[in-house]
Amino acid sequence: MVQTPAQFPMARPRRNRRTDWLRDLTRENELSVNDLIWPIFVRDGDDVVEPVNSMPGVNRMSISRAVDAANDAANLGIPVVAVFPYTDPSVKTPGAEEAWNPENLVNRATRAIKEQVPDIGVMLDVALDPYNSDGHDGLVRDGVILNDETLMALEQQALVQAEAGADILGPSDMMDGRIGVIRRALEQNDFSDTAIMAYSAKYASAFYGPFRDAVGASGALKGDKKSYQLDAGNSDEAMRMVARDLDEGADMVMVKPGMPYLDICQRVASEFGVPTYAYQVSGEYAMISAAGQNGWIDREKAMMESLLAFKRAGCSGILSYFALEVAQRFADEAKLG
Repeated sequence: MVQTPAQFPMARPRRNRRTDWLRDLTRENELSVNDLIWPIFVRDGDDVVEPVNSMPGVNRMSISRAVDAANDAANLGIPVVAVFPYTDPSVKTPGAEEAWNPENLVNRATRAIKEQVPDIGVMLDVALDPYNSDGHDGLVRDGVILNDETLMALEQQALVQAEAGADILGPSDMMDGRIGVIRRALEQNDFSDTAIMAYSAKYASAFYGPFRDAVGASGALKGDKKSYQLDAGNSDEAMRMVARDLDEGADMVMVKPGMPYLDICQRVASEFGVPTYAYQVSGEYAMISAAGQNGWIDREKAMMESLLAFKRAGCSGILSYFALEVAQRFADEAKLG
């Protein structure tokens, strides 16, 4: 219940906004480095850093450079990196078999990071779209995305990722029943400590375009993903999906995209009381970055404001391409303070 204040002039709410220290003292929500998960993109090659044109400041990196990036993140206190692959088109197939190859790109990157930067967590996506020649998160037959057949593929993918050392698995496919299948497989194969952060409220969104460029999925995608990702007009359905995933064994849940769905973040956090995360997706990052480059907004202030909004909505943390920059800012402020 919000307390009704006294009437003016006895109450002057501006008193609490008068100085920096008063604003700091009365702030209701804070952002810290502990709230950040940094998504990074890996690709094959030797000592490669390749810009993603639609995401200014974001690169695809060879594994050695990804290890360096993870080390930088760990030194700044970022708890987790989320690793995504740029998959060579030559290994994409209708069956997406590369997804459960123990020697695929993300599995090799995970082993390298865990060996050389053991203090940082690694999160991997469980979905077929980087490996599927149709560009979908599920297997496709005659234009139909297959649910139950996809579950068997996702189970195999999850197991090789856990074997590679992933600390958190992020099933992002939105197939029905996938959390239960993956959780049972992990339990039965001695990976009971591997956490699941379910993409429970993942919407069929226009904000994913730059990400698909970054992982090389844009040209492969045939059709759209509306038959398995959520409709932008639905809120109650998202609550049902969260309840389902928690019932099947998810440890944490995610809302994706982030800023256009802050109402969903708030509902999930308040109605379920579980660790709730938001993915500030590539389109959100690209808009802020491009507007900042053009001088239309103050990039740094917009970056910080956008991330604080997720905390205000009740999120436990945020996946954001701004994470390293924000962590560096916190470190610099700590040195000055």
